[in-house]
Amino acid sequence: MLSDWKVPLSDTDVGAEEAEAAARIIDSRWLTMGPETEQFEIAFASLHGAAYAIAVSSCTAALHLAYAALGIGPGDEVIMPAMTFVATANAAVVCGATPVFADIISEDEPTVDPDQVESLITPRTRAIAVVHYAGYACRMNEIRALAERHQLPVVEDCAHAPLVRHGDRYLGTVGAIGCFSFFSNKNMTTGEGGMVVTRDDELASRIRLLRSHGMTTGTWARHNERPADYDVLEAGWNYRIDEIRSAIGLVQLRKLAGANAARAGLTAQYRRRLEQAHGAAVAFTDYSGDSAHHILPLVAADALVRKGIVDRLAEAGVQTSHHYPPIHLFKLYRERFGCRQGQLPVTESFATREITLPLYSTMKTADLDYVATVIEDAVQNAAGKPSRMGRAS
Repeated sequence: MLSDWKVPLSDTDVGAEEAEAAARIIDSRWLTMGPETEQFEIAFASLHGAAYAIAVSSCTAALHLAYAALGIGPGDEVIMPAMTFVATANAAVVCGATPVFADIISEDEPTVDPDQVESLITPRTRAIAVVHYAGYACRMNEIRALAERHQLPVVEDCAHAPLVRHGDRYLGTVGAIGCFSFFSNKNMTTGEGGMVVTRDDELASRIRLLRSHGMTTGTWARHNERPADYDVLEAGWNYRIDEIRSAIGLVQLRKLAGANAARAGLTAQYRRRLEQAHGAAVAFTDYSGDSAHHILPLVAADALVRKGIVDRLAEAGVQTSHHYPPIHLFKLYRERFGCRQGQLPVTESFATREITLPLYSTMKTADLDYVATVIEDAVQNAAGKPSRMGRAS
């Protein structure tokens, strides 16, 4: 990845294998969704223990299809966290539904609070959307139990969590529908792209139908069949993926387990290096389950310490990010849905203190040590202690 940063926030592990896969598709002269996509879907479903996987153009498309397949529309409510990328909520809004935001459990476990979710259920609630933030599973046993009590489907936003085991299943197959992202900074990438998984025959059929204009047959099927007629059953969308991205996805899928393991090792190193950095701590301290370790969220003692760390890292050439500005405080959600400051106190406190540190499968230990040293220095400065290092060259 081209970058002026000494240590970038993320990087992609793509190379000759992906180039060869893309070239093979170009040579085949069939670029639109077809047999390569079918193989990608089969491989993804098999790896995740899903009955069905439907490849799409983005995780946003996956979420929209998930809500639409569940019949969510005007007058309905979908309960979800605000600590997520805005697509989780936007996809419900474009269906005509109202997002209802639940607070997170804590600043160390910034996933949706099951007790909060249950307290927000009303006769208008039609689904619960959970987000496996940073690659760590929500409390799915509790979520699934309350969903069953209230007969509500659960949509899993797995943009951060591919190939993560949860009990005897993988995330994405615990609820009714799972939605995955293959954006360029994800654990596996196709540049843009996504996947919807489900175990439900009817949901899978409806998602496939809506993915391509509500048409009864796709281009590849019509290419191979005579006569090539089709019908349109519903007003769907063009959320198809293409063959080049599916070919790249198959290569990336083979790398996924190794990439997740590399991220796990780097996260463990971060934790060891930063455990004495009083004034900042890596989130999910007590988490014991499987994780994709998609991002590394550091939680500063307060907003002022956060600013000092971010500024010092930038001076040292280290790129950081913020996951996320809470959705309920965006203008759209304040003005249209009456959301307000103070509505989600734990989420809001976490958001003012979170720093996303560099983490990617090909990250070098020396770069991680450099980042950790800068943070330790920044925390010492915040405490009024002498700096242990000079300015970065």
